[in-house]
Amino acid sequence: MWITRLKLKNWRNFKQIDIALWDRVYLIGPNASGKSNLLDVFRFLRDIAKTSGGGLQKAVKDRHGITKLRCLQARTDPEVAIEVALAESLDSAAPKWTYAIGFKSEGKGPQRLLLNYERVSHQGQIVLNRPDADDQADPARLTQTHLEQINANAGFRPIAEFFASVTYLHLVPQLLKYGDAIGGKRLDDDPFGQGFLERIARCTPRTRDARLKRIQTALQVAVPQFKELRFVKDEVNGHPHLEAFYEHWRPSAGWQREEQFSDGTLRLLALLWSLLDGDSLLLLEEPELSLNEALVEKIPLLLDRLQRQARHQRQILLSTHSEALLRNPGIDGRGILRLEPEKEGTRIVEPDEAEQRMMETGLSAAEVLLPKARPARLDQWALFK
Repeated sequence: MWITRLKLKNWRNFKQIDIALWDRVYLIGPNASGKSNLLDVFRFLRDIAKTSGGGLQKAVKDRHGITKLRCLQARTDPEVAIEVALAESLDSAAPKWTYAIGFKSEGKGPQRLLLNYERVSHQGQIVLNRPDADDQADPARLTQTHLEQINANAGFRPIAEFFASVTYLHLVPQLLKYGDAIGGKRLDDDPFGQGFLERIARCTPRTRDARLKRIQTALQVAVPQFKELRFVKDEVNGHPHLEAFYEHWRPSAGWQREEQFSDGTLRLLALLWSLLDGDSLLLLEEPELSLNEALVEKIPLLLDRLQRQARHQRQILLSTHSEALLRNPGIDGRGILRLEPEKEGTRIVEPDEAEQRMMETGLSAAEVLLPKARPARLDQWALFK
């Protein structure tokens, strides 16, 4: 399924937005404009839908409570609301499913977090509309969504499964290289790649070897002198490792493990694996980090080619500051969303007709849209003392 529309009210930076989404969505804008917060909407829905350790209360608690979630400009209306439309095809005239949720603090007593409403429609027919009579008779039921309850979401299980399978990866190479030495807590769903090697190890050998073979081919082009990639388990403790062999003046110099890989190699490897692993919505944050500019420029082409070859195509949302990435002429201008901070919250600007025409006639998104994403008063840095 594809998410074709997103509506938000009072979510973090966004007081009110209503946007269309495409197969590839590029989020651009100055720092602190809300790109990560927009991606977090889908992580939030995933956290609600998770069958193990999920739910509305935990999803809000993990984000430090509703006071941290609610938009600062939400003065008279404290409700936080999310609505998502899903379709089998991006060309569909109408969504197949619509899921909407609104919640806020109780406003009295223990200040419980309660649902204001939860609605589901399937092909225009209402499947769920809460609160219902049971909720009114027992208000404690409004502390949980039906989305998170197996015995309550049978009528819209595909939505729950779709949200629960959303993937987010923002690999931090140092956490992977020095994980044993650093130790520390690993976050749910491992957003920073601490358990990336375990994720690879869980694949069947046939699938794992096929994916690593394709990744090896890509790395041979992108990384100088890179020759071979393989998966191994430590003979002593059984821990999984990736090993690479480089062409070298000492041909018997041996294999290097992941702690010796460059940051860029690790991030590119994780990006390629994520594109090959799964068919759900994929969230990427600044995939250009640590990568050569010429390679960054090819990322949109890489996304497109790998998805065309995959058995199931997946929708990809990514945030970026990279001029090189947006210079790629293959980017569909409709999928670029510019976040523009204002006094009453961030607004999301889609390319207008004039901007679309400029991109269709040969100008890149980096030339047409990226200059408008600069901080408004950046020129005043010259006065900084």
